[in-house]
Amino acid sequence: MIPLDPTPNLIDQVYARILEAIIDRTLPPGHRIRQNELAEKLGVSRQPVSHALHLLHRQGLVAESGRKGFAVTQLDPMRIRQLYEVRGAIDALAARLAAARVKTDAAGHMHLEAALRAGRATDKKTSLSQLITLDVDFHRAIYRLAGNPAIEEMIAPQWPQMKRSMATVLAELDYRLSAWTEHETIAAHILSGNAKAAEGAALAHAMSAGRMTEERLKGLEAA
Repeated sequence: MIPLDPTPNLIDQVYARILEAIIDRTLPPGHRIRQNELAEKLGVSRQPVSHALHLLHRQGLVAESGRKGFAVTQLDPMRIRQLYEVRGAIDALAARLAAARVKTDAAGHMHLEAALRAGRATDKKTSLSQLITLDVDFHRAIYRLAGNPAIEEMIAPQWPQMKRSMATVLAELDYRLSAWTEHETIAAHILSGNAKAAEGAALAHAMSAGRMTEERLKGLEAA
């Protein structure tokens, strides 16, 4: 039997730090990752960095590059649009279920309102990483209120790639405002118990975000 790794928490921390750097483009697409250099910056040995990079490789966030090396992968515009198409269907379902349960799930109701308030409090000085966190928190609040854990279980593996795509458009100030305006519309329908309207608003939001992200990524490729 393979001996157990005594430091799984350290690996998780290293993974989270590298993932954050990939999402906010501190480590941009195409950047070749030197494990020794990264380990030195993080103040750890090469072992947890190597473990973390292999986890990121499985998720398609880094690819093998050279002898035992890795590089940050490029975002594929078509792949991102396809992810948003699937997410749109799931988000629409979640919003419909959440609207049906909002009157009976007081904790879920409060959680959604809190996520909405946090998003409304953002401004031009809010960091990109915080904007992404708040955006994800809002959608997770809807999944929680929906009362079906399979929704979050299906979406969770896709969050790393989705967060990378979100960073592409949330970097633009105009989209930050429109995104939360759409969030408020979705939340208003859910909180009023209008399941059909909530479903439609959630689907429209995902499809719009997918199209905008695909166009933005294609523009970056052309540039």
